[in-house]
Amino acid sequence: MLVDGAGKFLSQRKFPKMALLQVELSEEGLHVFDKSSPDYYLTVPYQAQNDKLIDVEIWEDKVKAQLVNEECNAWFSKYLGFACNLVCMPGSSARKLKPKYAVNGESVSFADGMPYLIIGQSALDDLNSRLNEAVPMDRFRPNLVFAGGAPFEEDHWDKVRIGEAIFKVTKPCARCVMTTVDQQTAEKGKEPLRTLATYRTVNNQVMFGQNMLFLEGAEVKVGDQLVAVKK
Repeated sequence: MLVDGAGKFLSQRKFPKMALLQVELSEEGLHVFDKSSPDYYLTVPYQAQNDKLIDVEIWEDKVKAQLVNEECNAWFSKYLGFACNLVCMPGSSARKLKPKYAVNGESVSFADGMPYLIIGQSALDDLNSRLNEAVPMDRFRPNLVFAGGAPFEEDHWDKVRIGEAIFKVTKPCARCVMTTVDQQTAEKGKEPLRTLATYRTVNNQVMFGQNMLFLEGAEVKVGDQLVAVKK
């Protein structure tokens, strides 16, 4: 996670340029580069190279995080144009889910609020049928996408089995301005949030996709069959 000098998390909501940061796995570490300029890159080691801990904030949560190294701090600071730090979560820290959503005392690390997000391709197809210019699924950043079924069928699920893994569907995902950032150019617009607001608003929040918790299993893979249990 990137944080500013005060330890507050950074995201595309305020800094859309972050959309251009691409990550690939390599033997040496995480290979981070600018999509528009792949020669400008950084290799982030898989293990933090010092023991320094700092206080960080993700929304209303405050936890201890570990600085990775000064090289990473310098690279991201130059890229974004202001001082920032790259941090990881040490084993001594835990950011727990809100009790009303947790099943087994789950933690969520540095994610917004929930560890998994699922969206049906038919939901995106339905949205795109209402837009003048279609948007790709990467605007919504789901972990899991499934084919088949009616648009927004996932709204009515309680649990879902994907392959041998079982997930608990916890709550709809409220969408923000990040959905308006083009993930290839970092340009911001008004869609698809403006159109979604006309038919997917609940209690003044725009909903698209369902948040989930992992309950059991070992892995999921492309092509696994999905079986849902409705509420």
